[in-house]
Formats: sequence, C-alpha cells, structure tokens
Amino acid sequence: MTKVALIEDDHPTSNQLAGWIHAARPEVRIEQWFNRDDAEAALARENYDVVVLDIELGRERNAGVAIINAINKLNQGTPVLVVSAMPAAIYRGIMKALDAWDYLQKTTFSEADFIDTFLEILRAARQRQSARAEPAGSDELLLDPLWQRTPTWRGERINLPLTAQRILAALYQKQGEVVSYEQLFEVVKSGRNRDNVRKHVSSIRDAFRDMDPQFDAIENVPMRGFRWVGKGTRAK
Repeated sequence: MTKVALIEDDHPTSNQLAGWIHAARPEVRIEQWFNRDDAEAALARENYDVVVLDIELGRERNAGVAIINAINKLNQGTPVLVVSAMPAAIYRGIMKALDAWDYLQKTTFSEADFIDTFLEILRAARQRQSARAEPAGSDELLLDPLWQRTPTWRGERINLPLTAQRILAALYQKQGEVVSYEQLFEVVKSGRNRDNVRKHVSSIRDAFRDMDPQFDAIENVPMRGFRWVGKGTRAK
C-alpha cells in the first residue's frame, strides 16, 4: 500500500490536502502529523513513499527544513513536496538545495496544481521502487527532424501536438542529461511556465503509455526539469 506522510500544523489545511489526495487516489494511506517531534519519530520508524510538509510548524519557523535534513540522513530517497506560506522567491532555492521535489506556495495554487504535482511525485516514487532491467536497445524512438511526420515508438505512431513533439525532441536530443525548465521554455510558444511544461510532459507520457504501459523513459529531476533515460533510441 502506498503511504504518505502529511506534515502540517494547521488542521484544516492538513485535512484539505488529505481530502484532495484521497479524492485522486483513494487507495493511498495518509498519516497526518502536526509537529516536528511526532513527524521525525514517524519517519524514523516508517518507510513513506511521499512526504508532504509545511516549513513552519507551530513556533518553529524552519521545522520543515530540519525534517528534510532528517529524511536525507535516513538516505531512503523519499521525495518531498513542500507546501508553505513562506515566499517562494526565497524558499524555492533553499528547498532545491535540500533536494526537495517541488515547492508550492499556499494561496497561489489550485487543487488541480497540487494533485498534478503529487501524482508526478507518486509515479516517480513507484519507479524508484521497481527494479528496472530493460535490455539495451529495447527502446526505439524515431523522430522526424523536419516535423513532417509524427514520432514513432517501436513502429507505432505517437499522437502528439507540435509543442509536445518539440519538448520530446529536446529531451531526446540531450538523453541522459537534465533539460532544465528554462531550456524547455525555449520550445514552448505560449504558457512559458513550469505548470504548462509539466502538463505537456504528462501528455507525452500518457501518449507513450497508451501503447506501452511500462514506458518510463522520461525522468523527473526535482525542481530542475526532466531527463530522457531511455536506451537504444535513434533518430530518422
């Protein structure tokens, strides 16, 4: 069973986030913690798939930072989504340095934004848990550099709009490397923001998984961008 630690001192906010998660994934088990001591004790004894936490807990202004440090010391690779009222302009960089997955500033995101981000984290967590031993050369992506034909995956056409094709090409051309959000903004004609890029990447994944449910060649790099990790790919 997928387990999530939800660490938030404000009970109404905690219950709202828990409700959103349950609405999207009823099977997820959520454990709610409201202070640093209880949260750190739970993290020491339980293996969570995802941690959602606030930075400020009670009178501790940076309790969330201490909790992330504790998670990193456990070396479990647990992805962390920070949801806080602290200004993103200041704290996003701090959370990035701590290897948090993403940072959402309270009052500036919708339920859909939260769920989209959470589900991306959940997918990545499940990928980490499953041992992947694909034989070299098993993946085969074909791209038309002139954009006159749609890409094909293992001989089948992938139905993608042009912007998604450009993002796919940008990831493939730098396979094995992180392609930052800023680099991906260059191939997006409109809506040059992280949420829009995530939606395009999500649609790309969905298109691949319609043909290959095991597709996992696009990897999220927390707070940085994405990376193509498929093997044996080639261009037309």
